[in-house]
Amino acid sequence: MSGDAVASLPEGLLDGGVWFRVEAAPTAAAVRRSAERLAVELGLPERRVADLSIVAAELAGNLVKHADEGVLLVRAVRTAEEAGVELVAVDRGPGMADLVHSVGDGHSTSGTLGIGLGAIVRQASWYDVHSVPGKGTVLTAQVWSADPPRDAWAAGLTRPLTGEPVSGDAFAVRDAEGRRQVMMCDGLGHGGLAAAASHEAIRAFHDAPVAPPATVLEHLHRRMNHTRGAAVAIAELDPDAGLVRYAGLGNISGTIIPPVGPRRGMISLPGIAGHQRRQVREYDYPITPDAIVLMHSDGVVDRWNTAEYPGLFTRSPLVIAATVLRDAGTRRDDAGVLVARLP
Repeated sequence: MSGDAVASLPEGLLDGGVWFRVEAAPTAAAVRRSAERLAVELGLPERRVADLSIVAAELAGNLVKHADEGVLLVRAVRTAEEAGVELVAVDRGPGMADLVHSVGDGHSTSGTLGIGLGAIVRQASWYDVHSVPGKGTVLTAQVWSADPPRDAWAAGLTRPLTGEPVSGDAFAVRDAEGRRQVMMCDGLGHGGLAAAASHEAIRAFHDAPVAPPATVLEHLHRRMNHTRGAAVAIAELDPDAGLVRYAGLGNISGTIIPPVGPRRGMISLPGIAGHQRRQVREYDYPITPDAIVLMHSDGVVDRWNTAEYPGLFTRSPLVIAATVLRDAGTRRDDAGVLVARLP
């Protein structure tokens, strides 16, 4: 997904984390050290740092032993009360047909003892995995100082254009007085100035009044006029009404994916938040409780088939986002994916 590492984003506004390309044992060791350092910085107790070290070593070691094009993300995760460390391992390896069997101790596909996945399950506060034979595996894990928070209803991932240290794509999630809103942003161009525009969009999103998506997007448009601008879309998931309310400017794609049947696209209007807009309009779309909302930048192509991923859309938003980013993200642009479902 990137080079050896991508610098983390500042100020705690967006924990972009660090991506590692894991192809050899020395990089696996670097992943473990990076995770440990982050855990210490976040104030995790010593025993949880030790647990995280085991999880990181096993995840990275599995990529070295089994994976093709294996990459691993290390980043902080936070709630209002505590912080933890999240690891996302992504590969294009052979995949696992029987995940239950593969997670059990003693199973191996390379002649080793086969204790890696079982150790991850035992030491992690939370984990999720999806694998398709011939396509690869996504395995995510979190280690928190205490009990993990409830399962996230939304999650996203970004990665920069190859050769760039930061991504101009960004996402944000908020639950403001019962309004569950998500934002996907693509800063104009790439590199530091694109990232700065997206960072301002995140600040403005979290500072915005508690209001429908169109009003929030107008707020972002005004706040971003000193940046180079960005494509931005905001979705609000309303479980009581069974609706997604959606407003977008520019080339952010928003899609509703039901468990059965075709995807349904949502409308973003032409424009650049912070600079050009004819109008901001909001559209309502019905959504069933078992559907998901997927938003992505133009660094992710739409030409992928949901039928090729059995069971994926029952997994966590993070695993879904990582799988789509792996298989549909392009190398010629920043790429970002955000997934949400009705809580």
